[in-house]
Amino acid sequence: MPQTVTTNHTSVFSKEKIDHYVEILGDKIVGFIPSILLAIGILIAGLIAIKFIRKFITRIITARPDHDPTLLKFILDVSTWALRILLFVTIIDKLGVGTTSFAAIIGAGAVAIGLSLQGSLSNFAGGLLIILFKPFRVGDYIEAQGQGGTVSSIQIFSTRLITSNNQVVYLPNGTLSNNTIKNFSQEPLRRAEILLNIAYSNDLSHVKNVIFKAIKADEKILPQPKPAVEIKALTDSAIQVGIYIWAERAKYGAMVSDFHENIKDAFEQNGVELPTSHQDVSITYTNKTPEVK
Repeated sequence: MPQTVTTNHTSVFSKEKIDHYVEILGDKIVGFIPSILLAIGILIAGLIAIKFIRKFITRIITARPDHDPTLLKFILDVSTWALRILLFVTIIDKLGVGTTSFAAIIGAGAVAIGLSLQGSLSNFAGGLLIILFKPFRVGDYIEAQGQGGTVSSIQIFSTRLITSNNQVVYLPNGTLSNNTIKNFSQEPLRRAEILLNIAYSNDLSHVKNVIFKAIKADEKILPQPKPAVEIKALTDSAIQVGIYIWAERAKYGAMVSDFHENIKDAFEQNGVELPTSHQDVSITYTNKTPEVK
């Protein structure tokens, strides 16, 4: 006759075990509170220290009369991020995470990130080259990569330009440092090349005298370097005259605009004729009598 065996199973989630786990969790949380409070204190103190260090660096660099605002901005950016990373590692250590294993994780992550962000690292290196060799500074007007504008800031990975239309353009530092940069602000003087077309019926000596009188009457045009007027080309419909005049960098735009207006008035007052656009149209009539076959 078969025997019946009765087994008493204790539930995994019995009240006693749940209370035990809750008690252990409570002890862990209570024991972890000092570490959390310490980490919060380190965070607050670290942020205050970073702010103080930024002010200290700014005071040291700006104390020099020939300080470079671009270099100051770049040093502040790099030092701020380095201090923030150091602060983060310190807080992690105080929370009980081993810095050795954490450093290994960061190293492995850095390799992976470096491979995936080669362009960003190139931009960072390009920013360093721009800071060191100074092809331009904050406030300079430059043209590069088909864009032109005033340099607003040189950041870690890109350079910020403000165009004449008040648009913001960001140029990657890596590409910027490895390509042609045209800087309009490094030299105190700028030369304008103005091309004008005059009619063939004009006397060239008379035209040059009129142009030189207009140049002499304009106070924005510098007498030195000496202005020049040259015949550039003889086209089908006009004589092309090149006018080369110099001005201070700050007055360059106004000088070019005023000269165009003044030279037009001078030509009109002195009888200098400008070419007019014309087109010759030839019409040929052909009368043919059809053959009758």
